[in-house]
Amino acid sequence: VQLVESGGGLVQAGGSLRLSCEASGNTFSINDMGWYRQAPGKQRELVADINIGRGTTNYADSVKGRFTISRDNAKNTMYLQMNSLKPEDTAIYYCHADGYYSGSYYRATGQGTQVTVSS
Repeated sequence: VQLVESGGGLVQAGGSLRLSCEASGNTFSINDMGWYRQAPGKQRELVADINIGRGTTNYADSVKGRFTISRDNAKNTMYLQMNSLKPEDTAIYYCHADGYYSGSYYRATGQGTQVTVSS
């Protein structure tokens, strides 16, 4: 599975951005997808994830009520709608996909997209 993120950029505090993550390859094998972020000097943080089949979601406390994760299975694409952005949301955002292929678990990760929120 290969992942390509898009949609990052520079936005003022209070603004919105939508990130996209398009999957290709053996997409039928994907069980879960999600977004991590990593800011300079900080540990990587899980932002949100979604089960592709059931559509169930999970969010970090820091983004609950502001971010929404969704997927379009027909387009093999996952989205992260980010509203009410704060400077502390500034980070590189990576999408990931987890699944099983030929009996083995895998995790694929995208190249990352920069999100910068100015105060």
